[in-house]
Amino acid sequence: MSNPAYSIIVPVYNASATIADTIASICAQSCDDFELILVDDGSSDDSLLLMLREAGRDERIRLVSQHNAGVSAARNRGVELARGWLIAFCDADDLWHEDKLAAHLAMHDTDPALDASFAQIAFVDPNASGRMQTLSTVPSGALTLAQIIGENPVCTTSNLVVTRAALERFGGFDPAMRHAEDQEWLARAIGQGALIEGLGALLVAYRLSPSGLSVNLDAMYDGWRTLVSRHAAHLDVSGAEALFCRYLARRALRSGNAPAEARGFAMRGLAINHQAFLSDLRRAIPTLLGALTAPAIPVSLRQRLFA
Repeated sequence: MSNPAYSIIVPVYNASATIADTIASICAQSCDDFELILVDDGSSDDSLLLMLREAGRDERIRLVSQHNAGVSAARNRGVELARGWLIAFCDADDLWHEDKLAAHLAMHDTDPALDASFAQIAFVDPNASGRMQTLSTVPSGALTLAQIIGENPVCTTSNLVVTRAALERFGGFDPAMRHAEDQEWLARAIGQGALIEGLGALLVAYRLSPSGLSVNLDAMYDGWRTLVSRHAAHLDVSGAEALFCRYLARRALRSGNAPAEARGFAMRGLAINHQAFLSDLRRAIPTLLGALTAPAIPVSLRQRLFA
């Protein structure tokens, strides 16, 4: 049997509420030349049982289980098992457009020098039948280190397709990191000369899960500072930190976190480097207004207005 074009890796930890929908969106791809590797990272809920059931229905699904070691270790385990020349990652609570794999495959076929690719994502409210809240921005041309460190246009590993050759050349995810591990990999790869470009198509739905790792913004900030310490010699650190604080303030508003958290990140970003914070007024002004007025606005309305 020949190797598939794609290996899709999904790390899973206590995702029984979402994993079936995620698997369904992957198995419905218009490009069916793939294997799906599900890596259970020591779940204590019904995730493993649900994945066993799905694996029995589709021969493209491979399932492996390990003791809990974190999302980076789980992804690396999947990479070790992968047979495809393209590696696509998806988190256990996100959804793909049916043409995601086909679009990325066409992009990599057109430019063999491309090491990784990403697309546009939609942030969606899981409590409102998948209602779209906001869309990410896909910059033109090759991604830069400053873009990754600042607001990271890739946004989520569910949006990332990497060649096997690039993973062999730049290494896998840092198992010591459980936050900002995707930014760390992207920054490390770009620092070593990787070519990473985006395509302007909406291909991923990122579900804003209140129980997800991404809502722990203080942990994200700590992970980001660990990342930046490795690249400080090549960056305007204050400018990058101001942009990241602006991003975290928006995430706090979008996710319904405590109003004080959004205000704290916004004020920190302004204090660190107000010029960088205000560099894009279309993002800066709504973020600042949202952070300051959040205590007077119901959470549901805040999420709609300031996402």
